[in-house]
Amino acid sequence: MRRSLDALVTHVATALMGADAASAREISEQVLGDVAGYFAVDASFLRRNDHAIRATRLVAEWPVRSADEAPDPLKLVHFADADPVFAAMEDFSEPTFIRPGPETSEYQRHIRVSRSVTATSVAAVPLRSGDVTTGALGFVKFGDRSWGELEVSALQAIASLFAQLHARIEAEERLRHVADHDELTGLYNRRALFREIDRRLSSDRDECIPILFLDLDRFKSINDYLGHAVGDEFLRVFAERLREQATAGDLVARLGGDEFVILPGRPMTTSGAYAEATRIRRAVREYVSVGGEQVIRTVSMGVALAAPGTATTTSLMRRADTAARTAKQAGGDSVTVLSAEMSAEADFRSDVEMHLPAAIAHDELLLHYQPEADLRTGRILAVEALVRWQHPGRGLLPPGEFVGIAESMNLAGALGDWVLHRACRDFSGWRAAGAPADVVLRVNVSPAQLVSTRIVGTVEAVLTEYSLPGAALCLEITEHVVVRDLDSIRYTLRSLQALGVHLAIDDFGTGASVLSHLKHLPVDVLKIDQGFVRNLGRNAADLAIVRAIISLAAGFGHEIVAEGVETSIAATMLLELGCHRAQGFLLYPPVPEDEMRALLVGGGDRQGDEPELPMERFRA
Repeated sequence: MRRSLDALVTHVATALMGADAASAREISEQVLGDVAGYFAVDASFLRRNDHAIRATRLVAEWPVRSADEAPDPLKLVHFADADPVFAAMEDFSEPTFIRPGPETSEYQRHIRVSRSVTATSVAAVPLRSGDVTTGALGFVKFGDRSWGELEVSALQAIASLFAQLHARIEAEERLRHVADHDELTGLYNRRALFREIDRRLSSDRDECIPILFLDLDRFKSINDYLGHAVGDEFLRVFAERLREQATAGDLVARLGGDEFVILPGRPMTTSGAYAEATRIRRAVREYVSVGGEQVIRTVSMGVALAAPGTATTTSLMRRADTAARTAKQAGGDSVTVLSAEMSAEADFRSDVEMHLPAAIAHDELLLHYQPEADLRTGRILAVEALVRWQHPGRGLLPPGEFVGIAESMNLAGALGDWVLHRACRDFSGWRAAGAPADVVLRVNVSPAQLVSTRIVGTVEAVLTEYSLPGAALCLEITEHVVVRDLDSIRYTLRSLQALGVHLAIDDFGTGASVLSHLKHLPVDVLKIDQGFVRNLGRNAADLAIVRAIISLAAGFGHEIVAEGVETSIAATMLLELGCHRAQGFLLYPPVPEDEMRALLVGGGDRQGDEPELPMERFRA
């Protein structure tokens, strides 16, 4: 008998060894059936103690209850309300046996039988982990059943194996909880959220999946003023409020920082998602008592929806984030639903962010050049390098569509360096081929380049590499950069001038506060912003501003260049005001490198003794 009992224990150990959290119930039911068959009993059960709520919970049973049977009344039994048999399971440490008698237990009254039985035997063996009873393994015989010493030892060994399985599953569940939940708030984390969105987007159900993205307004001030400990406590309270507002099936997650997401458990229309977001926004906007202070913070919420197969998790989350940022930029404490325009803008930005670094690194950008001419003769005096991107899917992109994104990605320095190197390389080739020696190359410099002390060395190295004198190069800086960073860039500008490089303020006139600094700025050229030039002759205010800028430049001894000359009226008025240098589509549009070379080197009409742009052209 001992040999057969040892074989039974070995069989149980082998079966349970292969179980995990997903398969534990099914394998446990199979094992219970095998053991019950061996001991010739009629039923068996495995229960797990939940000491947090002082209850015993059914984990597995044999025979297995079918789906059409009534719910098991003993699935969860609280020890405080249990009969003596179940109450003893809370902390019993030795096997307990019940033999037929005049009294029947709660368990005996609810045992499912197919025939009338008046006598029942029950054997219950504790599952132990250290000094804690974690559950019970039980066997039921309809009739009298006694247990021998060797059988009891086998039952204890099998109970120990089930206890080990429970401990292993609990450890897996703890690890899974840690992996899927935010440590600070206990909400689901980004990993769990994205996994669930992935699952829903991959389903074949024809329904819209909504995302509600929450971003706390002005949360940083709590951390700055009251400290991060208080800020953490506020986030915990806020997270609990989100839990309270969630409905059945909702997944509430913290992405990180002060950003949260609610993934409703039911499909919604756009209007329904907006209404739900508005309800939550209003509900969570209440005072919180933290750090001895009464603190309140509103939320900016973004709503985005997608049907399965129409979006990825990343794109759907990006759209919701974009909507939330739009709500925040509008003042906060509001809900924004992603529009088609916002979605297109977000997709475009993501496209640029994804591919621009490689385009810079792999030399996939290109330059066009726009000449600056003398309005009196049409002679080219300078050329401005303008970066373009031949995007593989979107065609030729002008700088306005990607330079700002490059700056937000901290790529402005790399982009600016690429433009400087390529423009100087092209310009050096034109000069070697016979371009006029007094033509100047103008290159725009980003704020990121100016605030870096590296730019002086970079410019010097590029001039040396391409054998260019400093006077052949003019670096253009925007007026708002001068106003914002004057103290930090003054030394840099003087160092650049020491190389012989010219300096110009681009878009001059858009930031009046630069006037107070103008006398201290080491600049050579002022370029009048095109917004004041386009309507010359039609707008008296623009005329007054342009006249004042020209007079100011003359007073400081700076060259003056007008941008955006598109009409002959504007050109004529600039000449009358004393501005002879201009840039614009009336004179020359931006052209590729080979066309610019032809204009400078090929002796084109506009460079000859009889230029194509005489004064009479503007008087037409």
